[in-house]
Amino acid sequence: MTAIEARGLVKRYGHVTAVDHVDLTVRTGDVYGYLGPNGAGKTTSLRMLLGLIRPDEGSARLFGRDPLLEGARALEGVAGFVEAPRFYPYLSGRRNLELAAALDGGDAAERIDDALETVDLTSRASDKVRGYSHGMKQRLGIAGALVRDPRLLLLDEPTTGLDPAGMRDMRALVHRLAEDGLTVLLSSHLMAEVEDLCDRVAIVTRGRVVYEGALDELIASTSGRYDLRTTDDGPAAVIARRAHGIYDVTTSSRGLSFAADERAVAGLTLELAQAGIGLRALVPRTATLEELFFRMTESAPDGEPILVST
Repeated sequence: MTAIEARGLVKRYGHVTAVDHVDLTVRTGDVYGYLGPNGAGKTTSLRMLLGLIRPDEGSARLFGRDPLLEGARALEGVAGFVEAPRFYPYLSGRRNLELAAALDGGDAAERIDDALETVDLTSRASDKVRGYSHGMKQRLGIAGALVRDPRLLLLDEPTTGLDPAGMRDMRALVHRLAEDGLTVLLSSHLMAEVEDLCDRVAIVTRGRVVYEGALDELIASTSGRYDLRTTDDGPAAVIARRAHGIYDVTTSSRGLSFAADERAVAGLTLELAQAGIGLRALVPRTATLEELFFRMTESAPDGEPILVST
């Protein structure tokens, strides 16, 4: 079953359209990155997915259930936090989890110890939350979500404000949860975080999704470019510019860069050899997620997406 299915979500605040006809499909088992700059509408989208605010247009379903129609029942198997988790600072971490478990009822309280161990807070469970670092509070927020025994975990910028060690630990935690089979929707503006954790991604800018699909397919779509260093780059550039099937040739102090298919590259190497020019390095190159992100978000015209995949 699809974990999240959003179609045509729109949210306006006066004359500002915060979310503009967003479509999202998160399949069961995905680690799904919702990637966009600050102010792109990511948090507003999450609030609509959870039924915290009502969309002006469109619909959202969690495991086939609409939170606006079915209320709390639609959130069964769903947990996480939007923006930052909140706790009673004068209570211990364990006591905060006990209160959350009491709201859920059932056997939620029996999962507290496992949740604390999963997020590596067992030794600090009896300490008051006001003494926790920011990273510990973020991990306690995930523990609170795990007490619900979720199938889907929504995390809104979970590494914001963390130092490098805290970011590393949070990413390792998300990796472990995904390996355990949990479906994760991770909202972030950090390219390295999404590239490290996610297998599918939606890139959003100005409230619109400009790409949705597999992360590896997005990066692979930029293949066909090569970096070349030779024993004599000047004449090599001249030969490359007039070679059949070689285009967009650029030069720099590091050598040449060009676009071509494999057959044209083979032909170029023969021409260079016939001219007495040796190859020092010939490396296929794909764009990084960061390059693609800026290409999409900085050049996206108002009104229509650049690229959408399924």
